[in-house]
Amino acid sequence: MRRREFIPLVSGAALWPLAARGQRPEVPTIGFLSSFSANARFNAAFKQGMKELGFVEGQNFLIEYRYAEGHYDQLPALAADLVHRQAAVVFAAGSNGPGLAAKAATSTIPIVFASGGDDPVQSGLVASLNRPGGNVTGVSIIFTELLAKRFELLHQLVPRAQTIGVLVNPNYPDADLQIRELRDAAASIQRKITVASAGTEGELDPAFAMLAQHGADAVFTSNDPYFTSLRNQIVALAARYALPAAYHAREFPAAGGLMSYGADVADAFRQCGIYVGRILKGERPADLPVMQSSKFELVLNLNAAKMLKLDIPPTLIALADEVIE
Repeated sequence: MRRREFIPLVSGAALWPLAARGQRPEVPTIGFLSSFSANARFNAAFKQGMKELGFVEGQNFLIEYRYAEGHYDQLPALAADLVHRQAAVVFAAGSNGPGLAAKAATSTIPIVFASGGDDPVQSGLVASLNRPGGNVTGVSIIFTELLAKRFELLHQLVPRAQTIGVLVNPNYPDADLQIRELRDAAASIQRKITVASAGTEGELDPAFAMLAQHGADAVFTSNDPYFTSLRNQIVALAARYALPAAYHAREFPAAGGLMSYGADVADAFRQCGIYVGRILKGERPADLPVMQSSKFELVLNLNAAKMLKLDIPPTLIALADEVIE
């Protein structure tokens, strides 16, 4: 079991005035359950959302972090541990997996999810988006629905590409769904895809070698948060094999990758922080409708394009939310 970034309860003791009987006030603890590794930008956005409701870490709330780091089978045990430690609210981030694991572990502790997985109603996370019911609500991060758009953007960047290599994590719950969506997107523009699986860091190099061997002209990564934590290795491999690549998160072009298009995950985390704050103030998850991410971002890296000898169309540059030079 991985338990990185634990914040012991004693760490906030010095921040609280002693009560008359020598005891400090009870401080609520937020259980932070994530299917991927620690991401400083996302965590800061979550805390910013809570701060907007008057909650400051170390002053009037604490966080217990649990990261599965791509090992999705560990989520049930990590969720059960947070419930055992009597978290006031559990924040579950990643695919639907963390939310479902938390829901299976407790029917009473409020759960707020940030999920980039399949429809939260179809998956059983909530009864409906407007009236989630029970102890679960959160933000549905639109990712799968954007696959076709990202595929189209990659086609605009590399119109000569006939075969697109798709990198997937076979352990990711929505991997099969994403492959089906990508096959449809490729067929619509008369392109082929070849799929390579990588469920661990050590499987990335063989996966890229296989794509190159099968004649891939470009690479498309599936929407797996675990891949974001492996972005440096993935970007380096794409460069080694001279494969233009389209990613789902801005962290990739920031690390030297060619482009990304997807939901603004940091904003979704901020919205979840607001929901957690509202619950701590007394609102019920059942009364808080599931929100859907509404901010999307296109990020282009001109240095990567130059190394790949690609000319990015001016129309795409004009559409980009950020251009890295």
